[in-house]
Amino acid sequence: MTSPQIKRYVIVGMGVRSAFYYQSIIQDFKSSATVVGICDTNETRMKAANDRIAEIGGERVPMYKAEDFDKMVKEQTADVVIVTTIDKFHHVYCIRAMELGCDAITEKPMTIDEEKLQAMIDAEKRTGKQVRVLFNYRYAPHHTKLRELVDSGVIGEISTVHMDWILDCAHGSDFMRRWHRNKDTSGGIQMHKSIHHFDLVHYWLNTEPEMVYCVGSLRFYGRENAERRGEKNLGERYLNNEAAKDDPFAIHIDQNAQLKKLYLEAEHEDGYIRDRNCFADGITIEDNLSMIIKYKNKAVMTYNTYAYAPWEGYRCVFNGSKGRIEINVVEGGYSAGGETVTNEGLGELEANYIQGGVEKTNIVVYPLWGQPYVVDVVKSEGGHGGGDPLLLRDVIATSDGEDSFKRAAYIRDGGNAVLVGVGANRSMETGMPVQVQNLVKW
Repeated sequence: MTSPQIKRYVIVGMGVRSAFYYQSIIQDFKSSATVVGICDTNETRMKAANDRIAEIGGERVPMYKAEDFDKMVKEQTADVVIVTTIDKFHHVYCIRAMELGCDAITEKPMTIDEEKLQAMIDAEKRTGKQVRVLFNYRYAPHHTKLRELVDSGVIGEISTVHMDWILDCAHGSDFMRRWHRNKDTSGGIQMHKSIHHFDLVHYWLNTEPEMVYCVGSLRFYGRENAERRGEKNLGERYLNNEAAKDDPFAIHIDQNAQLKKLYLEAEHEDGYIRDRNCFADGITIEDNLSMIIKYKNKAVMTYNTYAYAPWEGYRCVFNGSKGRIEINVVEGGYSAGGETVTNEGLGELEANYIQGGVEKTNIVVYPLWGQPYVVDVVKSEGGHGGGDPLLLRDVIATSDGEDSFKRAAYIRDGGNAVLVGVGANRSMETGMPVQVQNLVKW
């Protein structure tokens, strides 16, 4: 019988992101956690995940179709539900998990609109359980260092922030190939990707958003833009596409062991196509955004992002009453594939699929009347700038004490980041600024 101090986890949504959690539980935290069930709409995908679980030394676990989610939680006497479904359904499983007596851990974004967010807030109050949202970027050492600097008051009261966060072509195009290309399932890159950046600013400044104004459009991806530039490969997908052989934007899921098992071999069940052409029709999200965000502490941020850059990372500046901080980060390592078809495990794909480590980090403090100086940051290995391993240790392992940096994110943290994304979408629809705190009742 499992020791009572070992938490029992079930996972719903068995796409590639789920491996981040079950691998860590199986290989790193088996003394405090165990995976006891998995759930998905697609049985082939669940079998592929179970194969992977066995490959990395775990025991195959019971599989449940989505309609049997309640049955899984009850039969497996789950303590915690990990939600890694498409973003549109995060609220469904978080709410039901709490109603069944479990805490919920969800991938970001916590949800994609204000109605779903309100339902989650109400469910947490009603059940007494809690939702934790996994903002791994908070745990990256350079981001923690920036929080330290702001808290120290070295540049005084911060009045303005400018952030320019860019996605390279390998990463940006992948949002246009997957379910993320549809705004009704992902909320757009402002919800699925920029949510990291919005949360970081809330975390760094210890504040909440009040007003959001946004303009954005699809300027690079999609058929219309591609035709205007003279792109030749405009097929619906890359599989069996002769033009894809020499297309740097193409991915080849038939040549990658895990993507082939998780998606190509699972297509017959639900019709989900993982390798849609990023220059095909049907993309309803933006690939560039410019925003103004006003915060409760009176600070204002200008934010820009686009998804077809030659390198990946960001530049962010903080202007305060005593000086200025600049941080420049170059990230690398994103890969949607690259492994040939073998009977081996994920290998490099598993290490790099979600987000690679940091190649370069530079933080400089500029005092008003002093000499600027560079702040040393210890580089950490692991995805999302070294944040992933620290996050998993905090979430899965038994905590040895309070985190002085307060990096754990719960429903209000996740909800405030969602509100910025919601505000961006509402602002683009209306052409007006949006008072985002009026959208929900905490």
